[in-house]
Amino acid sequence: MTSLPERFRSAARGAGATAADADLDAAAQYLLGRWTEPQRHYHDVTHLAAVLDVVDAYAGLAPHPDRVRLAAWMHDAVYDPRALGDTNERDSAEFAEGLLQSLGTPADVAAEVARLVSLTAGHATEEDDPDGELLCDADLAILATEPERYERYTGAIRREYAHVPDDAFRAGRTQVLTALLELPSIYRLDPIREAWEETARANLRAELETLA
Repeated sequence: MTSLPERFRSAARGAGATAADADLDAAAQYLLGRWTEPQRHYHDVTHLAAVLDVVDAYAGLAPHPDRVRLAAWMHDAVYDPRALGDTNERDSAEFAEGLLQSLGTPADVAAEVARLVSLTAGHATEEDDPDGELLCDADLAILATEPERYERYTGAIRREYAHVPDDAFRAGRTQVLTALLELPSIYRLDPIREAWEETARANLRAELETLA
């Protein structure tokens, strides 16, 4: 099985990074250090690997899959559950652009990866953006897992927001779930939507019932 640092190195090379292998490996290890910070219960290395696995499985749907892979690595590189609004996503995007440029990635590619990262704030993509659609669909893949896995996910999210009182958490979580259910489609790419949409909606409705 290919290790996560090897997967990072491969994606970086595919996106045009010119840094030495040792520097790419050091960057991967630094990123993994971020993904294992103590405040993370869901947004951790397991989530990173899951997103990368979805990107790999559906890479043929994206014109620039290595950019999407790098965006997966970066999309929660900055994660503070106490941050407001889209602060984490904006900071992660800025971090991604700087790190990738330091690794010799062309400036336009680094900027594009940062753009992809920023999409995960609201998972809203424009027309004709298959790279962005793949990243967003992969990031939301957890919603379409079997009920037991989904329940572990919701428990992990609650632990990340342990500082939020129960009433406020229920209100905020209800708002998030309702917004997702009001979307015409949670998933954007046709094969993913066909495979996951129904299950995801069932999970979201079931969670909403527990929050009522």
